[in-house]
Amino acid sequence: MPVTRLNHAVLYVRDVERTREFYENVLGFKTLIWAPGQAAFFQAPGSTNDHDLGTFQIGSGAGPSTAGRSTVGLYHLAWEVDTLAELARIRALLTERGALTGASDHITTKALYARDPDGIEFEVSWLLSADLITDEMRAQTATLARPRPLDLEGEIVRYGAETRGGVGVSMPVG
Repeated sequence: MPVTRLNHAVLYVRDVERTREFYENVLGFKTLIWAPGQAAFFQAPGSTNDHDLGTFQIGSGAGPSTAGRSTVGLYHLAWEVDTLAELARIRALLTERGALTGASDHITTKALYARDPDGIEFEVSWLLSADLITDEMRAQTATLARPRPLDLEGEIVRYGAETRGGVGVSMPVG
């Protein structure tokens, strides 16, 4: 039987209360299970999953992740939003928190990169719907060595702030 999707991710964090505040107030996650000082389980907005993210507190003495610098490990998690307006709203919150680390245009994906309070990197992205992706875009994506800087305002003008993303790509049509 093939894998069909990612069900959830689990992170070890220094302070679960700080993590809870960030994921609730910046990304809009809902806390489903709360064990103060121990763990929190979250559901992403619009998700019907029993949880999308689990976190376990390991304490303030935990060192930073060196994944990708000196050890192997997970690079980042990517969370998808439905509209460019939502991507812009989240960009403002991430900027306000000093958490935004970059923004890239991958042609068919418009992405923000940020770090949570423990320095764990994540991505928030909007995907073009299948009906908007041209053969030229596919060819560009296949040969794109480095992503382009994201002009989010320009993308909103091009596609519309409320255009639903990911249809036919990450979610079914209809």
